[in-house]
Amino acid sequence: MIVFRYLSRELLVTLSAVSAVLLVIIMSGRFIKYLAQAAQGLLDPSVLFLIMGFRLPGFLQLILPLGLFLGILLAYGRLYLDSEMTVLSATGMSQRRLLVYSLAPAALVAALVGWLSLGLAPQGIAEVDRLLNQQDSLTEFDTLVPGRFQSLRNGTRVTYTRELSEDRTELAGVFISETNLSSATGEARGLSVLVAESGRQEVQPDGSRYLILSNGYRYDGNPGQANYRAIQYDTYGVLLPKPEVSIELSEREALPTSELFGSDDIRLQTELQWRLSLPLLVFVVTLLAVPLSKVNPRQGRFLKLLPAILLYMTYLALLIAARGAMDKGRIPVAVGLWAVHGLFLAIGLLMLFWEPLQLHRRKRRARAEVAHA
Repeated sequence: MIVFRYLSRELLVTLSAVSAVLLVIIMSGRFIKYLAQAAQGLLDPSVLFLIMGFRLPGFLQLILPLGLFLGILLAYGRLYLDSEMTVLSATGMSQRRLLVYSLAPAALVAALVGWLSLGLAPQGIAEVDRLLNQQDSLTEFDTLVPGRFQSLRNGTRVTYTRELSEDRTELAGVFISETNLSSATGEARGLSVLVAESGRQEVQPDGSRYLILSNGYRYDGNPGQANYRAIQYDTYGVLLPKPEVSIELSEREALPTSELFGSDDIRLQTELQWRLSLPLLVFVVTLLAVPLSKVNPRQGRFLKLLPAILLYMTYLALLIAARGAMDKGRIPVAVGLWAVHGLFLAIGLLMLFWEPLQLHRRKRRARAEVAHA
């Protein structure tokens, strides 16, 4: 039990550190993407942290298996490098027993991943869908930030307001610049600039919203050319388009797992197999990582790290490819993702028993040579 607790502690500490680093990297990239959409007025900045919080289970369900895989490689690699595994081997610690000891923390990680993939992740995506549906009802007026130029409509419109009331109904010091595009070619045909002392939002009976500007000017023309038109107005209406939020989400990913069981829809069966595959992935990568973690102290513990990561990426890539093929009906549901798991399970068993089989062969050959002599 002392050895078991020691190995489990080493593995879990390394797993936590690696997973934390991977989580920070992935969430930082996603947060920057959402932050860019908020800067363009496509998302309300107040919901950014909510979106990231609801997407966290979806990130963790993919990070934890990789974190466990790297954790085994790094933790056990250090033990081999420091000759601690040599001492344990001298006391009867074989790789098969090491695998059995490793399966206990792997079962803990698999239970956590199963809870995330079957429960929390779909709920989080459903909440993100709800937030995005709320964002779809927002207009340019609702996402304005006073004192900031905001680029909207794929950069064809730039809006600025000096002041904005707390109830977001009145503006002061309004500037709007919009590039006029050709309907046939999509090329820029000129620039329209609107300036106004104040503005307010007005909702029409059909639900469309307009920004009503007061006491201002409109300028139409091409920058750098003298051919332009200036119009002074007392009241001017500007249609407020709905922002187009672009975040890749699938409706089936938000469905509760209970609704996927018994479904005849191939896409829903594929989603169910994917969710069940993630906990199974934990045990298979544990089987792969234990023999891969064995290194020669002279070579360093990072010698097998790159091939091991390539093996893991191949495993995950084949799972994703099989998922896409199942969606298109190219792979039978009965085969599905299980064939990929079976392939790498066989590879893991081969690596685990390869060295004992080779040792057994050498012993048999040596006995045969002695008997022949």
